[in-house]
Amino acid sequence: MHDDLTALLGRTISEGKTKRIIEKKDDLTRVILLAKDDITAGDGAKHDVIPDKGRIATQTACNVFRLLKDCKIPVAFDAQGGPDWFIAPKCQMLPYEVVTRREAHGSFLKRAPHLAKGQLFPRLIVEFFLKTKDRRWQQHELTCDDPYMIWDEAAATISLYHPAKPFATQQPFLVMAESEVFTQPGESELFVEMSRRARQTFLVLEKAWQLLGRKLVDMKVEFGIDPSGHLLLADVIDNDSWRVLEDGAYIDKQIYRDGGELSDVVRSYQLVERLTARFGLPQQRVILWAGSPKDDLNGLAEAVERLSEGQIPTVAMACSVHKEPVRSLLELARLTQEVPDCVVLACIGMSNGAGPTLSAATSVPVITLPAQYESFPDDVWSSLRTPSNVPVMTVLNPTNAVLAALGILALHNPQLHACLRSAIEERSTNVVVLEN
Repeated sequence: MHDDLTALLGRTISEGKTKRIIEKKDDLTRVILLAKDDITAGDGAKHDVIPDKGRIATQTACNVFRLLKDCKIPVAFDAQGGPDWFIAPKCQMLPYEVVTRREAHGSFLKRAPHLAKGQLFPRLIVEFFLKTKDRRWQQHELTCDDPYMIWDEAAATISLYHPAKPFATQQPFLVMAESEVFTQPGESELFVEMSRRARQTFLVLEKAWQLLGRKLVDMKVEFGIDPSGHLLLADVIDNDSWRVLEDGAYIDKQIYRDGGELSDVVRSYQLVERLTARFGLPQQRVILWAGSPKDDLNGLAEAVERLSEGQIPTVAMACSVHKEPVRSLLELARLTQEVPDCVVLACIGMSNGAGPTLSAATSVPVITLPAQYESFPDDVWSSLRTPSNVPVMTVLNPTNAVLAALGILALHNPQLHACLRSAIEERSTNVVVLEN
């Protein structure tokens, strides 16, 4: 342990299988999360020490937390302090593991044995597990640790189930009053927020992995309350926290759970460290194009602000492609060179020919929005009947035009993907066909 770290260490708050949480001596509102080289499975029944795992796990977790902070998700992370430790706000941890699933893997298949491995869920499934130790919760003896839990708000009860048995054929082995579990004022109100943030976190990381050619299928997070009373995504998110597939094969802790060689485990963890170092957000914007300075683009700018939740900036350009074709194409080239990852929204009042002309002169997507379609419906043909190599898109509804532009940008933007996808998932339904 380096002297500079030793000087910061205060009282050890807790120590688990893979990390220590230590008070920061000079600031008791902060803690140091110091990773170990240990790897375990089966509630510690399987245990090995992998040299350098603590450093790999810390770097992976810091890569993830930096992305989440950039995406404005409240996380318990200040800064990385060294190869195997980082500084975070001191949190009162809530006793739950919150698991989000895009596909059926792991214990979910044991609870739902009628499903095939990899069953896709169009709407993310969020599950809660009660964190326990030595098969006890307060005065209660349990049949297992970390049971699957269901909170019944109306009855004010929490029911516990064995996480590895078919759900349809078991009754809860313990039903407790919520007062036996909740420790924070207003904790019942936190459940909806924890579920929402777990979904948001998953959607961000889902796109981040997609951009690297891999697939996130499920993940576990934990939450805590900081000294100011704020709910934060806390603990760590590293290669022990999720299942990630590469060409259908796991590159996460599942390799170790399944009895893989330690050398394969190490290679996968090193790969994940390198890949997560590439997590980030692109620089993007929407170009709003009008034919005249008199045209009002404020409505479109406000729609971009609202639908992207303030993530995507806009820049306005007023220039008649008919009257000033040379200037128009020069300005288009300048704007798309400044921020190449962009979409042009051409809101044109008369003839609608500007959108097609712009689209023929650039490789970025151009969406034309006939501003006076209801008054002059025939003008729309200039945007629909276009010659070859004029890939303009025409959308009549302004909100849909903005959504189309944002959808294009979301292909490369984890934060924007999470924003748009969360609204879609609210109206999605998981339909599962049972076995005969």
